[in-house]
Amino acid sequence: MSQAIKFAYWVPNVSGGLVVSKIEQRTHWDIDYNRTLAQIAERAGFDYALSQIRFTAGYGADNQHESVTISHALLAATEKLKVIAAILPGPWTPALAAKQLASIDQFTGGRIAVNVVSGWFKGEFRAIGEPWLDHDERYRRSEEFIRALKGIWTQDNFSFHGDFYRFNDYSLRPKPLQRPHPEIFQGGSSRAARDMASRVSDWYFTNGNSVAGIKAQIDDLRAKAAANGHSVKVGVNAFIIARDSEEEAQAVLAEIIAKADPEAVRGFASEAKNAGAASPEGEGNWAQSSFEDLVQYNDGFKTNLIGTPRQVAERIVALKAVGVDLILSGFLHFQEEVEYFGRRVLPLVRELEQEVVAPRAVA
Repeated sequence: MSQAIKFAYWVPNVSGGLVVSKIEQRTHWDIDYNRTLAQIAERAGFDYALSQIRFTAGYGADNQHESVTISHALLAATEKLKVIAAILPGPWTPALAAKQLASIDQFTGGRIAVNVVSGWFKGEFRAIGEPWLDHDERYRRSEEFIRALKGIWTQDNFSFHGDFYRFNDYSLRPKPLQRPHPEIFQGGSSRAARDMASRVSDWYFTNGNSVAGIKAQIDDLRAKAAANGHSVKVGVNAFIIARDSEEEAQAVLAEIIAKADPEAVRGFASEAKNAGAASPEGEGNWAQSSFEDLVQYNDGFKTNLIGTPRQVAERIVALKAVGVDLILSGFLHFQEEVEYFGRRVLPLVRELEQEVVAPRAVA
C-alpha cells in the first residue's frame, strides 16, 4: 500500500506572512502566535512545520526570528509534530549544525529535521559579510555540508576533506536519537539542485507548479537518484486557499494579487531571478514566474490548491499520483485556515487515497 501523503506548513517566523501583498493577514511572526499555531497544526494532522531562515529585512519581511531557536521552541510546545529547521551554509558550519541539531533531537525524542538552503538572496550574504558563490558552487558547498552532517551523525572518528569543509578524526557525542540520522531536506528547481538531491538528500522541495511540470521534475530526479543507488522523497510548495465555495476562494486570490506590493514583488523578482540566471542553463527557481506568481514567494499559486475542500483534496491526490510525497503549505490566515484544512480538507484526502487503493486490493 502506498504511503499517505504528508503535510507540512511554513512557520511564519518572518513578518509579512507568505504573500507580498497589503491584504489583511491574520498571521503573526511572534512566538505566542507560533506556539498556538503549532498546536493547532498538530491536532489538524500536519506532520511537519518548516521554519524559515532570513537574516535581513526585505520584501515585506521586516522582522525575523532565527530558525533553529524557534524550531526548538515549537518542539517544546508540541508532542508529535516534527519541525524542519532551515540552515544556510556559510553562517552555519556543519560542525555547529550537527551539534545543535543532535542536542535538540535528544531533547525532543527525535523530532528535529533540517532544510539545507543553498541561498538565493545575494544582498543578504553581502549584508552579513558572507561570500556569494556562483550558482553551482553554492550547491556544491551544500552537498559537502550534507555529506559532512551525515558523517558526523553516523560515524565515530569521522574524517572528510572537501573543498569547503574538513574534519579530522571527529567524534560527536551524543549523536541524534533518529536513525540513521535526522531527515535532511533541500530545495531548488535547477538542474544542480536536482542533481544534488539525487545523490545526498532525503527530501527535495520544489516550487509550486502544474501537475505536468512537477511530474517532469520528479521523473528527472528519480531517474538520476536510481542511477546513483539513492532514493529521495519530494515535497511541493502550495499556497492553499480552501473556502466553502470556489467563487470565494478565487475572490481571495484576486484580492491578494490586486493588493500586491509592486515594488517589493519586483525587488524580490530581481534577486531571485538573478540567482537562478547564474546557473549554467540560465534557469532555477522562479525562472518562468510571472509577477502574479511571485506575489507568493515560492510559486505557491501555480500548484492550484485553490477552491472548495473537495477540489483541493482532488488536486492533492492528483499530485500524489505523479510522485509527490508531501505538500508544503502556506495560508493567508494561518491559525484559522490550518484548522479548517484539518477539519474539511484532510479527511477528504484520506478518503480519496483509500478509493485509489481499494481497486488494487480487490485485484
